[in-house]
Amino acid sequence: MNNKIQEVLIIWHSHFSHIENQYSEFESSDIEYFVGCMLYNHFAFSKALENLRTMDLSYDFLSASGDEYDAVKEIIDSIVLDDELQKLEFLQSYIQESKSKYSGDALYLLNRLEYHTNAMVERYAKGVDAQRVDFKNPLYR
Repeated sequence: MNNKIQEVLIIWHSHFSHIENQYSEFESSDIEYFVGCMLYNHFAFSKALENLRTMDLSYDFLSASGDEYDAVKEIIDSIVLDDELQKLEFLQSYIQESKSKYSGDALYLLNRLEYHTNAMVERYAKGVDAQRVDFKNPLYR
């Protein structure tokens, strides 16, 4: 795993190892998921769906992340890659390495991030632009 990402994971796993820093329903895999979201947001993929240009970090996670958030954000922001395909490969590799640490229900959020990332991979491979997703309830049309 990339040294900068490893540093980020050490910072937050250390922070969240203290029970008083954890929020309701905290899972260790949340850390990897939210780091993945931060990478996704940092890379600002042009082929991301309009509704998914950014991945929201949960309020619970952000409020519990403490002063470490600024240090982590600075490290994430220092990751510079030349093009979007390199960024996408970096994120895919990160997700795979993160998923290898967990099993069962702990993979839910990482699987969700992987799903959105894989959909982007397909758009890059096919050379298509992202389409807008319309979340209207069909009963109210």
